[in-house]
Amino acid sequence: MTKHRTAYLNARLLDPETNLDERGDLLLEDGRITDLGPGLFADGPPSGADVVDCDGHCLAPGLFDMRVQVREPGEEHMESIESAGHAAAAGGVTSMVCLPNTHPVIDDVSVVEFIARRAREAKLAKVFCYGSLTRGMNGTELTEMGLLAETGVLGFTDGERALSNPLVLRRALSYARTFDLLVIQHPEVVELIEDGVMTEGEIATRLGLPSAPAEAEVMMVERDLRLVALTGGRYHAAHVSTAATVDVIQNAKRDGLNVTCDTAPHYFALNETAIGDYRTFAKVSPPLRSERDRQAIVDGLKNGVIDAIASDHSPYDQDSKRLPFAQATFGIVGLETLLPLTLELYHNGYMTLLEALRKVTINPATLLRQPFGRLAPGAPGDLVIFDPDKPWKIDVDSFRSKSKNSPFDERPVQGVVLRTVVEGRAIFVSDA
Repeated sequence: MTKHRTAYLNARLLDPETNLDERGDLLLEDGRITDLGPGLFADGPPSGADVVDCDGHCLAPGLFDMRVQVREPGEEHMESIESAGHAAAAGGVTSMVCLPNTHPVIDDVSVVEFIARRAREAKLAKVFCYGSLTRGMNGTELTEMGLLAETGVLGFTDGERALSNPLVLRRALSYARTFDLLVIQHPEVVELIEDGVMTEGEIATRLGLPSAPAEAEVMMVERDLRLVALTGGRYHAAHVSTAATVDVIQNAKRDGLNVTCDTAPHYFALNETAIGDYRTFAKVSPPLRSERDRQAIVDGLKNGVIDAIASDHSPYDQDSKRLPFAQATFGIVGLETLLPLTLELYHNGYMTLLEALRKVTINPATLLRQPFGRLAPGAPGDLVIFDPDKPWKIDVDSFRSKSKNSPFDERPVQGVVLRTVVEGRAIFVSDA
């Protein structure tokens, strides 16, 4: 049987796993990488192969986004698996993992199978999912974690809800350890948050908005880490946003606890001043923090305490956002801005290009034990070709996502996705 081959020529090959950064070529056969390196096609590409000239642009593993809300099933008017797939493709994301806060909640095998079927039909970015940690995300009764894991669920979380009950979390960590599963927490002490909509401090006081102390995040992480030490479970803190949390997780790692964490671009690209005069598109959970905290997140990414960057894609319609600040919904879209905002860490001199890419490719994929995020023979042909230096301005009206709720509209950035490939199929080709 004839193999389908695609030859990528004249590329700057970037593999964060092996620190490869050199000019070369790459060959895909039937959706998998078979060979790569400098001079691979010195005598010309294989006969019959499709040829893609990268023209010196970067060729890297496709982005692995470990925190996305797709809204399907239940709220397809805000986003669907197909529209999220198009947004992911345009952003260079080849795999995404969706939160369980759909309607119905992902606490049953049938919902997992529905999402898998819809992703196959869409034929765009790969879609994986988390299962809810508790039934209906009610915070009390654990789900059938072992059964859900058998159907392909990559981890367990109650999404945007913190699991507050320490006894339930202890049971979850103990049960998850039996199956070597990952428990993911949205870290905040909800009793301390109450109706707070931004970080407590001078700006909140000036705006007259209900606020909550940033300590609500680290207090939950500190409690959880005691339970991790007690149970030996695998624990992941989502979208960390404060200096104190980074310090606590750094100490936990030094102590040998099985703990990881991620952050989102808005926590290293923005601070609380982005709220300006009640800009609801900058309302997120956890809320934007002080400049000191923002700098600490950058440092945490540089020194490796923060393992990954996730878009935290949270699509909402106009009716949910164009409200008084206190009533507006938390969340922003992020699939199409994940790469250029991550590249700001490189352009601003905080990290090398490979170090920045590592946070959105091999690190999240390895954390969730998936064989993606690398350029190596035998690896899936999930690729992104991009120009890291090309300047452009973010324009929410051009987003493929159904929702446009982003605080980054008109922000000048560098880094343009030219082509996104999943298992050898081009799912996005720029017309620029």
